[in-house]
Amino acid sequence: MNFCEFLAPVKIRVDLYSIAPYSVSMPAGGKRKKISSITVQEFLERHGESLELTLEHPVVGLKRKIEEPSVNRPGLALSGFFSYFAKKRIQVLGNSENSYLKKLSTEVRLDRFRQLCEQDIPCIVVARGHELPDALMDVARTKEIAVISCSQATMSFLNAATIKLETEFAPRTVLHGCMVDYRGIGVLIMGKSGSGKSETAIGLLEKGAALVADDSVLISQISGELLTSAKEFARGYLEMRGIGIINVANLYGLSAIRPEKRLDLVVDLKPETDLNKVDRLGIQQKKYRILDVEVPLVEIPVAPGRDTARLIGVAALDLQLRRIGYDMADEFNRRLMETMTDGRGEKA
Repeated sequence: MNFCEFLAPVKIRVDLYSIAPYSVSMPAGGKRKKISSITVQEFLERHGESLELTLEHPVVGLKRKIEEPSVNRPGLALSGFFSYFAKKRIQVLGNSENSYLKKLSTEVRLDRFRQLCEQDIPCIVVARGHELPDALMDVARTKEIAVISCSQATMSFLNAATIKLETEFAPRTVLHGCMVDYRGIGVLIMGKSGSGKSETAIGLLEKGAALVADDSVLISQISGELLTSAKEFARGYLEMRGIGIINVANLYGLSAIRPEKRLDLVVDLKPETDLNKVDRLGIQQKKYRILDVEVPLVEIPVAPGRDTARLIGVAALDLQLRRIGYDMADEFNRRLMETMTDGRGEKA
């Protein structure tokens, strides 16, 4: 059936009025992974330099576990109130906490600080370059609590550390496909082995796209968004059957690779036999669920003579238009409905 026959009123009169945009959710593959804790040592090794952290001597408590992706200011705890105390978080002492401790008598200060260290906290970060008195350092050493100094302002450290901890604790999965950044839209190209994912990615790179990952795409869910990246050793490399491994940066320049990108669109490359089985109007808006986040899904059959890279580029631009409120399929459907009306308010 050609397009004109498909739109013939005698063919669509019954069905078209019942057409309405709807979403179809598809399950995602890949195993979901989520860590429950990281050690203080791991946190320092990965983020100590960027957060301007310095471990105070003597070195103790590096094996203690951080079990929540956030930080806590223990102002109430230092006053003796420990109900609902967030003991699984990094404890941060800023200007307020240090000023409060200095106003306490020596005996009360030691007692309050000892109570804080007895809560099985992971570590203590002293912000703004403050230093704890030797007596308090002795308490921390006795309880095997690591004390870490930070030169940053308290709020700057709180914000930056929270972002890094959320990244560490984020749910993760790995999917087989090819991830590219095309005009600001993160596109994950999926399909069976040999469907042409890498060849399609090369076609998009020649149109100005950038490669994020090939074959194995790492996906993490942070604050309701999906961030994609590649394994460190494979970043910037792409495999093409018959040619082998190619270095994308060497061929297309550094602008042709991205370390990470938000996932906006999933494209599933279908075999040629499914050419007439996919949606032809674009009214059915399918979704692909990954880590409890639904991502727009487009199914594109692969066949000789079809420029798959160009089709994916059009799909990405269509998504951009939908985001600003313009739906081409919906507009076409509305105009067709108006055409089917004979001008007297009755359906033809």
